[in-house]
Amino acid sequence: MRDAPEFEAALWSSLPIPAFVVDEDNRIAEVNSAGEGFLNASAKAVIGTPVWDQLAIDAPIEEAFARARRDGTPLFVNDIDVGSGNRAPLQCGLQIAPLQGVPGQMLVLLSPRELAERVTQSHSVKSSAQSAIGMAEMLAHEIKNPLAGITGAAQLLSMNLAPEDLELTDLIVEESRRIVKLLEQVEQFGNLSPPDMKAVNIHDVLDRARRSALLGFGAHMTITEEYDPSLPLAFGDPDQLLQVVLNLLKNASEAAGSGRNGGGTIRLRSYFEHSFRLRRSDGSGHSLPLQIEIIDDGPGIPDALRADLFDPFVSGRENGTGLGLALVSKIISDHGGWISVTSVPGRTVFRLSLRRVPPGFDQEENS
Repeated sequence: MRDAPEFEAALWSSLPIPAFVVDEDNRIAEVNSAGEGFLNASAKAVIGTPVWDQLAIDAPIEEAFARARRDGTPLFVNDIDVGSGNRAPLQCGLQIAPLQGVPGQMLVLLSPRELAERVTQSHSVKSSAQSAIGMAEMLAHEIKNPLAGITGAAQLLSMNLAPEDLELTDLIVEESRRIVKLLEQVEQFGNLSPPDMKAVNIHDVLDRARRSALLGFGAHMTITEEYDPSLPLAFGDPDQLLQVVLNLLKNASEAAGSGRNGGGTIRLRSYFEHSFRLRRSDGSGHSLPLQIEIIDDGPGIPDALRADLFDPFVSGRENGTGLGLALVSKIISDHGGWISVTSVPGRTVFRLSLRRVPPGFDQEENS
């Protein structure tokens, strides 16, 4: 067995949740890898800084923290919003305990709800998507044929109408075509093929999506890049991942650019987080170290939509189909990845967590 210091270091770095050691002056003495990821900052940058400057907790926690230290007792707080200067608040469970053998020092553990609900959300999204889309596909098939007849009849009628009456037939044709387009989106969702997994430079995907957005729906936006140049290759289907990023960019453009003359700003960010893992209820799982964030400065997601945001037919826009984010969620789930969102007014972050190319993967053999 390893000697004690080596074992303790390995145990500390392997903790899958953010963990901090706080000294007697309430400054951060240690932070693990998951804690660095949560703060979006390195250990070097945060060690020695006041803990309450780094962790923005939406509750008067300092007094209870001091009492736990004085009495030598643990403290547990459920469903509390915790953020930092570099990320929006996330609902967490907070666990605080005195560090045994080191007087005055405290151990702080965070259990983000995002982590706790990964498997549940993944299964619920898949289940709701399959049932809703299955019914919708059946209806789409039955509705498209009559719609074609209605459109044709309206066009024939328009040939014999006075100009002042053409508005009604034009409306019939226009609305019929709109419904057909929606039905085609439903069918596309249901017919999505399994991903063709290969080695992908995710920055190439982000650049293609950015250029496409700036030439079309995002022409009024400012899109900036903050890439980690050392990021390894992702394991995925480049075309499907491009579709994911384009959908998220389109949502961000519509949210951040609404009601502004000059549009808003979207940030594309990539970084590596080696402690990020997807765990299933049977204990199996895999690492998702590649992190992609699409960040906009729009008004934020309404509270009423957040719980069901990735369900089919849920939309915050008046004419939205509610299929864009459901499709994004399905593609990322099929990749064995994870998608999450945090949102406050002025900052909404969609985060994609993806696998890296597995060891021994032969690109030529699988191309």
